[in-house]
Formats: sequence, C-alpha cells, structure tokens
Amino acid sequence: MAKPMGARCNLGCKYCFYLEKEPAYYPDAGVPRMSDGTLEAYIRDYLASQPGVEVNFAWQGGEPTLMGLKFFETVVLLQDRYAAGRHVTNSFQTNGVLLDDAWGEFLARHGFLVGISIDGPRELHDAYRVDKGGRPTWASVMRGIRVLKRHRVQFNTLTVIHRRNYRQPAKVYDFLQEEGSGYIQFIPLVERRARPADREAHLDHAAPPTNADDLVPPDQAMEAAAPECPPREGYGDFLCTAFDRWVKRDVGRVFVQQFDVALNSWCGLSAGMCVFEERCGRSLALEHNGDVYACDHFVFPAYRLGNLHATPLADIGNGAQAAQFGEAKAKLPQICRECPVRFACNGDCPKHRFVSAADNEPGVSYLCPSYLKFFSHIDPAMRRMAALIRSGRTASEIMRGP
Repeated sequence: MAKPMGARCNLGCKYCFYLEKEPAYYPDAGVPRMSDGTLEAYIRDYLASQPGVEVNFAWQGGEPTLMGLKFFETVVLLQDRYAAGRHVTNSFQTNGVLLDDAWGEFLARHGFLVGISIDGPRELHDAYRVDKGGRPTWASVMRGIRVLKRHRVQFNTLTVIHRRNYRQPAKVYDFLQEEGSGYIQFIPLVERRARPADREAHLDHAAPPTNADDLVPPDQAMEAAAPECPPREGYGDFLCTAFDRWVKRDVGRVFVQQFDVALNSWCGLSAGMCVFEERCGRSLALEHNGDVYACDHFVFPAYRLGNLHATPLADIGNGAQAAQFGEAKAKLPQICRECPVRFACNGDCPKHRFVSAADNEPGVSYLCPSYLKFFSHIDPAMRRMAALIRSGRTASEIMRGP
C-alpha cells in the first residue's frame, strides 16, 4: 500500500486516524511528495519481489490525487519498464472530490480500479466527512462518482460505519446499491483518543503533536473509543441487517467484502482479509520517503521496518521484525480461543484489541460483540452457500429458497 503523499489530504474528516500525523511527520509548510527516485525504486523492487504473473499496486493516502496526473503517468511508464512480461494492475483509493474528466480518461485508459470513500446518503456522509474548513463534501464526492461512471471506470465504495450511520443499514446499503456500487466495503470506525497521561496535550481544541515520537501507537494505553465510533455491538447490528437484504436479492450481483470473506471461512479457505486472518504483517505500508511500516494503522516510529533505499523491499517484508508483528496477532485471550466463531474472526485487528474480558484478561477486540452476533447470525445461510459451492453449484442459488 503506497502513500505517495504520506498522510496529506484535502479533507478534514472528523474521525480520520491519519490527521494527527500531518503536523507530526511534516511539521514544516512543505508538502510531502514521493520523489521520482523513490517511485522508481518502489516499482522496481515491488515487481521483483512478486512471484506471480499478475501484480497489483495499491495507491492510497492521504489523498493520492493531490500528486497530480503527471505522477501517475510516470507510474504507468515505470511499471511497463519493469514488468518483464507480467500483467500489472492498479487500485486507487480516493475521496473523489478532485476527479475530473482528465482523471476519468486516464483511469479508464489504464484500467485502474478506483475505491471511492462515501458514507451513505448526504446527511449521513456529511456528518463527519468534511473538508479542511468543516464544509460538507457529499456533493463533491457524487460529482466524482459521475466522472467515473461517464468514463466507465470500474469502482467500488468504502463506507465507514460510525455513530451517525450505524442505525441506518438499509438506507446505506440501498443507497450504495442504487448508485451502482457492485463492490462494497463496510469499514468499522474504531479509533481512540490519546492516553490519559497525555489528555491535556490532546484535547480536541489543543494543538496536535508536532513530533512523530509524541504520537501514541494504538497498542499503548489510551482512552476509550472516540465518540464518533458506533457502540461495541452497533457494527454487528449494521452488518446483520445489510446481510439479510443482500442474501435475499443480491448474491452474485453485489459483492460485499465482509460477506465474501466470511464465505471463504465457511468454505474452509483463507479469509483473504487481514483483520480476519490468523496472522497479519503482509499488508505493508510505504510512506512517501521510502519508509516501510508493518501496517498503515501502525505508522509510528516503533513499527518502522526499514527504508527501501537501504534495504530491498522483499527483505523488509520477509524480515524478522515483520514476522514478529504478524505472529503477535495469533496470541489470543482465552475468551477468543474458546469462541465458536474464532475460525471466522481470529480476534479481529490488533489495533482494536483494547478491551479486557470479564476475568480482566486484556486483548479483546472492541468489536467482539459485533462479530459474535454477525457471524452467528449468518451461520445458517453460510452453511447453505458453502454446501452449494461444494456440490458444484453457485452460492446465488440460495436466493431460490430451500
């Protein structure tokens, strides 16, 4: 996951976990940009490290469109130079507000898969997704979606489930489906404020940290979930209702990431989504200066794995520190080890494990009640779909009834 602008973004979403990194990592007025040398080193090393015939590059941020079209034209040229006969694809995550016809033509011509961040209908999206001046952004995002449709760019949607939209699963799901999102990701908002010892330095109206060493990693003592987060069981309620709508009418037509990876688990396969894997550490994050981190939720000095200018990317990804980070995820509290849905959940993301069990054992996910409810709720349907697949039929046949 490459972040050519680092954490820089043109929006000021009220729940964004990356906003505090802007003044800490880039305290001066200069705008961080990935240099041509770093870009070439990354593309060369990444292609060299991939054994398959198809290689995907993921571009995120911050906001990658701030780099401008010329940067991504260079991306495509360098990929062609180092592809060595392999098929290269690109995914591109954006808030969509800067997309215009020039972007649309480029993305279509080079087959980019675009992820658009939108949190539902206007009133639900604009509750938290605002620009730097606090102004709503829904209309601008919808304009960007129209650009993608006009140029027939394949896109999916990423919807953050937060305190304002978690009670509206039918409204959110139907909106996304009606707007033509055939590929949907629901992302639970689980963020925390600073640890109590730093409360005075991290008040909402106080200046954020201006040094990277002052940032508080998500695995250190912090306060409870931020007020924008849904309650612990709220995400599960949302998913259950959305699943019930999907399984009755949209299987095989609309693809929802959480439902797809759950079906993988019920079929005895790897989930294919890091938060539900037994181990993590393979979804590396690359900052604009070549620094590599174990995960984009752990871009803190203690989790820096190296820099691709000093160490080949493959060696960084296969190094002892990356392996240690991944193995740590498999260490679960007893409540998780004995849970009937462990095979599908695997304790969730380490970033979310800041709750203690009833016996005070730490390391339980904030979303534990949500996932227990969701995976239990979908079990009958998942068993039926898995049986259909094992018999050589399609999962969509579940919509025909028993």
